[in-house]
Amino acid sequence: MSLNKVMLIGNVGVDPEIRYLEGNTKMATFRLATSERFKDRSGEVRESTEWHNIVAWRQSADVAERFIRKGTQIYVEGRLRTRSWTDQQGAQQYRTEVVVDTLQLLGRRSDNPGAQADNTFSSPAPAQGGYPQSGYQQGGWQQRPAAPAAPAAPAPTPAPQAPIDLGIDSSDDLPF
Repeated sequence: MSLNKVMLIGNVGVDPEIRYLEGNTKMATFRLATSERFKDRSGEVRESTEWHNIVAWRQSADVAERFIRKGTQIYVEGRLRTRSWTDQQGAQQYRTEVVVDTLQLLGRRSDNPGAQADNTFSSPAPAQGGYPQSGYQQGGWQQRPAAPAAPAAPAPTPAPQAPIDLGIDSSDDLPF
């Protein structure tokens, strides 16, 4: 048994590059930055950024073309793929990429440089953050369950009850 699965949340580093391949198949490529903060030995806070090459096909590429711009925060779920080729100087080159299975916009609409004034997403209603509660997966939009509605009023707290006498003498020595 084997598993090849990647889940990333980060910010897009460059506007997606869109290509059309044979059969009018659309492909989008872009770079995604994920950052990690930590304290070094001297106690100083450091940040380490990792850059990931992202490849989206067909409908995911269409979503990338329409809504993703440099700075957009996204969630990507996919699988790793390493390609190799020989460059013009004859050297063997390698690139590891994340091939998108699920692509979801995160953050507020106002934070997304690719957001448009009108809601051009398909049928699901926008969430409070400005994006629909759905994520695109290869094969169609997948509806996420709606968040439960907040209660209108806080639940009443029960009145305090008198302690129950269990007949245990607190002066007894316990074996532990």
